[in-house]
Amino acid sequence: MSSITESVDVEVPVSTAYNQWTQFETFPSFMDGVDEVQQIGETLTHWRMSIGGVAREFDATITEQHPDERVAWKSISGPSHAGVVTFHRLGDDTTRVTAQMDIDPDGFAETVADKAGFLHHRVKGDMQRFKFFIEDRGSASGGWRGDVEPPGLPV
Repeated sequence: MSSITESVDVEVPVSTAYNQWTQFETFPSFMDGVDEVQQIGETLTHWRMSIGGVAREFDATITEQHPDERVAWKSISGPSHAGVVTFHRLGDDTTRVTAQMDIDPDGFAETVADKAGFLHHRVKGDMQRFKFFIEDRGSASGGWRGDVEPPGLPV
């Protein structure tokens, strides 16, 4: 299992950065190797990706979500991974976005990519592309402001 943490400071208000991150179907616009993300329900997404020439599909569920603070997920099919993205207000128009992921590479190609640091570099690039994407737009393409509590906690 590999752990990856990357941060980027974006020149937009925290609500703008957070709102954009809740628009999962836009992820292919700034995430390398993500071909498509479908929002199946409030907390269920279906992903199609290509990593090192290997196509993967999987479902992931949002396990926790709090407006302007965090979005956490875990895979429920396909390669095992989980993560959280947090949003920290640095100023009225500056937000630090931090992605933390635990990834268990599946198969030879993904294991080699992980050992070579490819996955870490991909996440770093994705965060930089998110910065460009949201700063260039200046506003979010949408937003979902609902709360999702971690499993087992009262709502």
